[in-house]
Amino acid sequence: MHRFRWQNLLLIIFLAAWLGGCNPAPTSTTAPAKTPSLPSPQVITTHVPDPKAVAEAYLQAWQKNDYPTMYGLLTSVSKDAISEKKFAEYYEDIAENAALQGVDYAIKSSLVKPHTAQVAYSVTLHSAVVGDISRDTVMNLSLEKGAWRVQWDEALILPELHGGYKLAMELQVPARGEILDRDGKVIATQTQALSIGLFPAQLDKDKVDDLVNLLWRVTGLSPSAIRAKINNAPSGWYVPIAEVSADVADKYYKALAGYSGIVLRRYSGRFYYHEGVSPHGVGYVSALQPDEVAEYRRKGYRLDQKIGRMGVERWGEKYLAGKNGGRLYVVDSKGNIVSQLAAGESKPSDTIYTTIDRKLQIQAQEAISGFVGAVVVLERDTGRVLALVSSPGFDPNAFESANFNSAALLQQLNNPAKPLLNRATHGLYPPGSIFKIITMAAALESGRFKEDTIYNCGYKFTEIPGLTLYDWTYDHGFPPSGKLNLPEGLMRSCNPYFWHIGLDLYKNYKYNAVAQMARGFGLGSPTGIEIGDEAGQITDPTNEREAVQQAIGQGTTLVTPLQVADYIAAVGNGGTLYVPHIIEKVVSPEGKVFHQFKPEVRGKLPVSPENLAIIRKGMGLVVSSPRGTAYWRFINFGIPIYGKTGTASTAAGKPHAWFTAFTDAQKEDKPDIAVAVVVEYGGEGADVAAPIVRRVIEDYFYGRPLALYPWEAQIGVTATPKPTGTPPTETPKP
Repeated sequence: MHRFRWQNLLLIIFLAAWLGGCNPAPTSTTAPAKTPSLPSPQVITTHVPDPKAVAEAYLQAWQKNDYPTMYGLLTSVSKDAISEKKFAEYYEDIAENAALQGVDYAIKSSLVKPHTAQVAYSVTLHSAVVGDISRDTVMNLSLEKGAWRVQWDEALILPELHGGYKLAMELQVPARGEILDRDGKVIATQTQALSIGLFPAQLDKDKVDDLVNLLWRVTGLSPSAIRAKINNAPSGWYVPIAEVSADVADKYYKALAGYSGIVLRRYSGRFYYHEGVSPHGVGYVSALQPDEVAEYRRKGYRLDQKIGRMGVERWGEKYLAGKNGGRLYVVDSKGNIVSQLAAGESKPSDTIYTTIDRKLQIQAQEAISGFVGAVVVLERDTGRVLALVSSPGFDPNAFESANFNSAALLQQLNNPAKPLLNRATHGLYPPGSIFKIITMAAALESGRFKEDTIYNCGYKFTEIPGLTLYDWTYDHGFPPSGKLNLPEGLMRSCNPYFWHIGLDLYKNYKYNAVAQMARGFGLGSPTGIEIGDEAGQITDPTNEREAVQQAIGQGTTLVTPLQVADYIAAVGNGGTLYVPHIIEKVVSPEGKVFHQFKPEVRGKLPVSPENLAIIRKGMGLVVSSPRGTAYWRFINFGIPIYGKTGTASTAAGKPHAWFTAFTDAQKEDKPDIAVAVVVEYGGEGADVAAPIVRRVIEDYFYGRPLALYPWEAQIGVTATPKPTGTPPTETPKP
């Protein structure tokens, strides 16, 4: 009835409108009467969301390992069937067992019904071990409260997993690659080895000398070093002596086994020669830690696989580990194999050649043995790292769990000297007077100081009102240095001269001229060495007192031994700052060479050739003039050398001892080198650090040390040095 009335009413309105359109409207100023408006019939539309958008959101979240978002898109029934924790664990388990590196997908089609939908898509799992696994699968969705929600099923990952199946990987792990020195001598390898140790209390006292001499031949350790290990051991304790390779073990095993108290154990694993050749530079390997397991299983690593922890071992992990192969299986809840899903072949590891000279490295380690500090030796004209020493060192074989000596060696690492700290690259020290080279460069480049600028170097510096500073000659009771030109100021390491320079540049030239020059010498930023290093610290002075302290390498200035060796090399080679490199090349099993070393320039010293020559003149006088601070350490030294002593004040009282130098022998078979040595709290640079530099240079050019240390009775560094002999050098008074 109502429908009939509406139809009639609409018909009347239509006819009226039609008739009005057929007759012209009369002209009138009177507004036409308004026709009452009628209610419009309501139009109801239902918006059905697109299930593809939900599928897209779910799969994108999977790509990001965003399991909370994925779980939030599930139907309420699915959430009742699996908790969020179990849901995330299932996906993580799949990712780890498949060595999953990533996921790609492509949505193909969708089918929508009133309350359900299906989205068809292809999915590709990228595995680090077995390659790509691609499948077509379907996502079922339900409409809940006007929104599509995913019906969770294992087949959303792979169809083969439907029904609660999981994945399991059987891995084949290639032997870890070797690390060699520049000439191909082995530093680290996977091999059979023998651990050697003893119980001092069980030794036959009448045969100790014979045993020590035998151990010397077997291990290469000096008799004094072996005796020190025996004598310093707590009563009743086991003492690890060394680890040797299988070929050495086979040669000496029976002879060693004939002594009482000796403990010999064979093992297989990562082996480092000579108790570690540059252990801080080469590094070590150790087992995965609990918080690393998920990350490395996704990379295709086995749970018991070891990874590089520092140095070359860490830098070269992708080369040294090779590529694991394996078979990926679908398994049931009990671990039974249902089917093989995919397989991948392992690839052997590569070999890393370092720039290290193994013989020189071992000699440099011995040269600073017994001290806390560092030695760095660079090829002056290329940036190659020939030796990188941090003392005390450590035996990287300690981290091989199969090594019987491991527990005892690891316990030795727990000491205040921090043997795992790489002091060569990460030790931060005030440079003291070795920094005066940089201050001298700033003085010359400013134009305010010339080679012949004379300064009367007395005991005191009083140019800042209210502040009196004293030269090292005053502290040690020696006559003041007197009138000096600029190279002589460096030769004598005259503190007042360089305080004067720092103050003058701060007040009358550029307040940060010295700091800018230091940055130009590469300080305040990492060198770029492959194994990483600290940037150090160079700050702009904010007042006169800071300026004068910076001028002599004190105050807030901090450097690493590697940075020092690097800028000294640049002074010696004409001004080129090279990136120090410890990697010579990486070679595949087929002989293909990757990462071949070539000199890499990282900057030029902002110093003219003429001014560099003046600086070198001053460095030459340091070792060649009888008034030079290191003259007595280099008497009768046959190699042309340019150096600088440094004695850096510390808050602890006793200063750090520095010496740095470069050679200019110009030998075709022996490229010239730059050396930096620091000895923590060692005292005077000339007394402790300079003799170590001399020994390292002798080892390099002559193959062996020639001169005794001031504290030696014979060649062989003692644990407690007793420097004597020469007048001390500079110790700036704070």
